[in-house]
Amino acid sequence: MELIQNTTDLSAYLAADEVIDHHHRVVGQHAARLAARAADSYEYARLAYEYVRDAIPHSQDSGDLRVTWRASDVLALGTGICYAKAHALAALLRAEDIPAALCYQRLADGEGGHAVHGLVAVRFAGAWHRQDPRGNKPGVDARFSLDGERLAWVPDPAAGERDYPFLYAASHPAVLAALRAAPDRPSLWETLPGAL
Repeated sequence: MELIQNTTDLSAYLAADEVIDHHHRVVGQHAARLAARAADSYEYARLAYEYVRDAIPHSQDSGDLRVTWRASDVLALGTGICYAKAHALAALLRAEDIPAALCYQRLADGEGGHAVHGLVAVRFAGAWHRQDPRGNKPGVDARFSLDGERLAWVPDPAAGERDYPFLYAASHPAVLAALRAAPDRPSLWETLPGAL
C-alpha cells in the first residue's frame, strides 16, 4: 500500500501541538532517558516504540477506566488506548527530530461493527514505516520493523476492514473528538469512530 502524506510539508510531522506535546517536560524526560540508551536514531526509534508498546498498558487490557489523549498524560499516567499510545510514540519520536505521522486502520470490533485503530508511521531513509504500539497480548505480536510491517492486525477486506493510506500530521478530528468527550473508557467505547 502506498502511504500518502496529508501535507507535503515534512516539518508538519515534527511539529508539537496540544495532543503531540513533545515540548512538555514529561515527554522530554522520557525522551532523554531513552536517548541515553540509544546509539543512533534507528535504535532510539525502536526503544521508544518498545517503551510505549510494553511499559504503557492498553487501558482495555489492564482494566484502567481513565481516558488519556495528550501524549504527556499518556506517559505520566501510564495508560491509554491505541490512539493515545500512538500520540505518545509520535511525541517521543518528534522529540528527537524523527518525523512521525498518525495513521489508521478500520477493523471489526467483534460485535458486528467496526472501530478505527490508531497506528504511527516513522520516516527513515526517505520512506514511511507503519508501527503499532498498541501492546501485545495473546494473539497479538506487533514488532518494530523498518523491513516489512509487523502490525497487530492485517485488515480483512471481506469483513469490511481496511488500511487507510493517509499519514496525518495531527490526530484525526473524529478520533480526537471521541477521546476528549469521553469521561471514562466504557463511555469512549460507545463513541469510537467506526470509519474515517
